[in-house]
Amino acid sequence: MKKPLVSILMPAYNAEKYIGEAIESILNQTFRDFEFIIIDDASTDDTWNIIQKYKTKDKRIITLKNTINQKICKTLNEGISIAKGKYIVRMDADDWSFPDRIKKQYRYMESHRNIIISGGSMLVCDSNLNQYARRDYPTENEELRKSILRFSPFSHPTVIFKTKIAKKIGGYHTLYAEDIELYLKLGKYGVFGNIEDTLIKYREITSSMTNTKLRITEMHTLKHRLTAVLKYGYNFSFFDLIYNLFQLISVFVIPAKLKIYLFNKFRNKSI
Repeated sequence: MKKPLVSILMPAYNAEKYIGEAIESILNQTFRDFEFIIIDDASTDDTWNIIQKYKTKDKRIITLKNTINQKICKTLNEGISIAKGKYIVRMDADDWSFPDRIKKQYRYMESHRNIIISGGSMLVCDSNLNQYARRDYPTENEELRKSILRFSPFSHPTVIFKTKIAKKIGGYHTLYAEDIELYLKLGKYGVFGNIEDTLIKYREITSSMTNTKLRITEMHTLKHRLTAVLKYGYNFSFFDLIYNLFQLISVFVIPAKLKIYLFNKFRNKSI
């Protein structure tokens, strides 16, 4: 059987409200040569039944269901382990992809063979997909590598990366800041890139992140950056050192809600 060019990987947990729109946005892609791996991480709502209904309509859909909740890292790795495509595309169960998203990303990766991972811009929306902001990211490797030691250079729900290398490094390895760790490890094997195109509508659901959870995530992020410098060949500039020191201090003194507000204020561009 011919292998698909792209494996689209979407984890889902209690996503019954939005997953139908997410699935349809992938099935309506202008690029058709893909497999669509959807993994239900032991949902307690109607998510699994919705997934199965779509599976009966499209043979490209491959479904897995965890018997116990494995969380995001292990669930993504389940998908990576069975992916057959040359590239893996990430998709979240509450977002919506523009129809030409996969075509643009596949063509970009094929025309830039040295790029190991790339992503794009996204529209920030409310729960009904009404857009109110846009989030852009740097596009050139040098700028992306500089920024990765201060903030995420990719929108995780938009990334595409090489399957072979993702399997080689063992996929994701941590429950917190798993995306940053993946980027840093992939960066050992190739170049970073982003396209300027808007790829998804991102639902910004009201955050329930507590101070404790945000603190753990930030501490893991700082740890991943330090590991990247010590093991993977990344280099801290003087500004990076000051930035990370300030972030370490802020972990204990700035409330989570204020940090999230400031992040959205400075990363989102009004439209």
